Amino acid sequence: MKLDLNRIKAFGSIELLAKQMVEGFITGLHKSPYHGFSVEFAEHRLYNSGESTRHIDWKVFARTDRLYTKRYEEETNLRCYLILDQSSSMYYPAQSKAKIKFATMAVGALAYLLHKQRDAVGLYTFSDGVDAQTEVKSTSTHVHKLFLELQRILDAEQKNQKTDVAGTLNEIAQKIHRRSLVVIFSDMFQDTEQMPEILAAIQHLKHKKHEILLFHITDKKTELDFEFEDRPYEFFDLEEGTKLKLTPSEIKSTYRNTMSNYYQELRLKCGQLKVDFIEADVNDDFDTIFSAYLIKRSRMS
Repeated sequence: MKLDLNRIKAFGSIELLAKQMVEGFITGLHKSPYHGFSVEFAEHRLYNSGESTRHIDWKVFARTDRLYTKRYEEETNLRCYLILDQSSSMYYPAQSKAKIKFATMAVGALAYLLHKQRDAVGLYTFSDGVDAQTEVKSTSTHVHKLFLELQRILDAEQKNQKTDVAGTLNEIAQKIHRRSLVVIFSDMFQDTEQMPEILAAIQHLKHKKHEILLFHITDKKTELDFEFEDRPYEFFDLEEGTKLKLTPSEIKSTYRNTMSNYYQELRLKCGQLKVDFIEADVNDDFDTIFSAYLIKRSRMS
């Protein structure tokens, strides 16, 4: 589902938009023959040959011609923590704030989807440390509070806030005591020398038996491919506040190689740690977010 991020405020609140996006995606899932899982898996699962037939839902069988067994609350409840990077680099591009808009909408949509599936959801926001955290609950009141926090982040004035991914993830790993699904939304912008610390922090979460989804939020065209007009620019570091005047062609090749190597290493290490690494370009639609989450959720069922 595609949403014009530049017109997000004209469309309404994050809460309203998230609900519309989720309902639209669910409708698409029911119509699509290409998805092997259903958004109803929070209440049903496919019947496995040899199991007792006592809990088969025959009404669902009549509608779908597939055997599902009923599942109970204690079997299906998932605890999920949504972790949102709100450091200054997430407010790029400065004019459109496309990255933070995309990320807050994605977090809001997943929060609503989790609530719809009766799963418990909590929120952490961070920059150079944990900025805010909530309890993990499944109630409507709680989810509404999450939307208010996301709306606050979206409406906030951008400040020079640095990123400390490693320190934050280590801190969160110490706070989450029960096995959970941890979904991270971040551009992962830090010095390349800090890669070992970031990977160690991710491994810390894995050591705690958490399942992890990492959505790498970027404006791919400019941040990774460095596609700018060949004319002089003044580049402004949103986190450090420094400025640099140059023509993009002067450094394009070196920049692209550095960025490519950094993220290839991050993707490779995440694969080795069995962490789902998903590229989330702000110019793409949100179906990638929903699909990646539902695939991970179905694997955990």
